[in-house]
Amino acid sequence: MKTTLAIMIAATLLSAGAADAKGCLSGAVVGGVAGHFAGHHPVAGAVIGCAVGHHHAKVVARRQARADADAHRRPHH
Repeated sequence: MKTTLAIMIAATLLSAGAADAKGCLSGAVVGGVAGHFAGHHPVAGAVIGCAVGHHHAKVVARRQARADADAHRRPHH
C-alpha cells in the first residue's frame, strides 16, 4: 500500500512538473492520513488531497498575483 502511494505521488509530481506540483505533496500527505483514519483508504485520500492542495496553491498564487498587480497600478503619493 505504501509503495502504491509513493508511486502515485511520484507519477503526479513528475507529470505535473515542479511548478505545477505546488500544494500536491502536502495535500497528499494530509489526504493520505485522513483517508487512513476515515476508512482505511490512504491512497484515495492522498490522490484527492493532492488535487485539493494543488487547487488551493493555484488560488493563493492567483490572489497574490492580483494583489501584486494592484500594488503596481496604484500611484505612490
